[in-house]
Amino acid sequence: MKKHVLLPIGAIAAAGLAATALTAPAQAGRVLSSAKLAGPAQAGPTVKFWLDGGGSKLKAADPYGMEHNTVPKHISKGAPAADGKPGIVPAIGDEKKTTAKSKNVNLPKTVGRVFFSIGSGLYSCSASSVQSAYHNLVATAGHCVYDIESNHQVVDNWVFIPGYYDGKAPWGVYVGKQAFTHYDFDVYEDADRDYSFVTVYSGIGWDYQKNVYKDLGPLGNNVGGQGLAYNQKVGAPVFVFGYPAAPHGDGNYVWTGEKLKWCYGKPYFPVKEASVKAEEQVGLKCSMTGGSSGGPWILKYSSARRLGYINGVTSLGGDTDDNGRSDMISSPYFDGETYGVYKAAYSLWSGSLVRKDGTLGITEAKSE
Repeated sequence: MKKHVLLPIGAIAAAGLAATALTAPAQAGRVLSSAKLAGPAQAGPTVKFWLDGGGSKLKAADPYGMEHNTVPKHISKGAPAADGKPGIVPAIGDEKKTTAKSKNVNLPKTVGRVFFSIGSGLYSCSASSVQSAYHNLVATAGHCVYDIESNHQVVDNWVFIPGYYDGKAPWGVYVGKQAFTHYDFDVYEDADRDYSFVTVYSGIGWDYQKNVYKDLGPLGNNVGGQGLAYNQKVGAPVFVFGYPAAPHGDGNYVWTGEKLKWCYGKPYFPVKEASVKAEEQVGLKCSMTGGSSGGPWILKYSSARRLGYINGVTSLGGDTDDNGRSDMISSPYFDGETYGVYKAAYSLWSGSLVRKDGTLGITEAKSE
């Protein structure tokens, strides 16, 4: 079934953020689901799946989005019900630094494209590296990891390529190891919980002189990692980054998916779309189309450091004024339950996929 592609949405903003320790707020009921994406036996073939043929499959991937019947609507003014105190996790390298200011918009190194397959179909989304104990964690949309079309729990051949442009992987390819999402999205496909945190193996590159694979090390060591914010007030400006690839409703191909794009603005709440169980999403005026799903909404983004706090991920979007052009995107509200899902993935080790002889296979083992 052909997917209607949806777009990236904004983050929940706030001023006066204070750092928080990694202790999840108390939660009622079940909030966590996890699933393995690739073990040692599948990881090597996953890399070859995308890189064989000069990476032609990367450019052939279609943008992917959650299917919905009508465009999400801004219902009324109001504020989301935070389930605890506001909190943040600092970005990689910002644990002891103060915020810098810059007028220029430098694109973040942390953001890239996600590629995966469902059956014979090749698809793409957007995502970002995020802070974690071993610098090996990616934040994206739940529908960019969990298979919402068939009975399989997760998609196949999942990889993250930070800094992707024109079919290139400047900082290597990172194979997904394990995905974490909210129980309500995994079981009920509840778009209000359309986010996922994915642990990835160390990066893989290709040495053209020696014709062997190279171990590039942990994701966050190479591109950094954004911080995380939750239970924030809606309304402070955010930057949203992603790789839009789908045409607008009028057939106009403004985007190609080959370069990183961004939007900036003040989010609004609530955005609703009953067909995907979205009742409390956050909206933003933005013209990005499908393929930008999973892209980060970054609060207090410093262009000088290219870092801030992920406070949402693109989930839905579309044309609100019926002129054939996409003009809005939306995101789940990041609350304490989001933080609980993130914390479950935060401390997990992944390992490397490159042996000393340049062949692919797990080389490191560490207790999780």
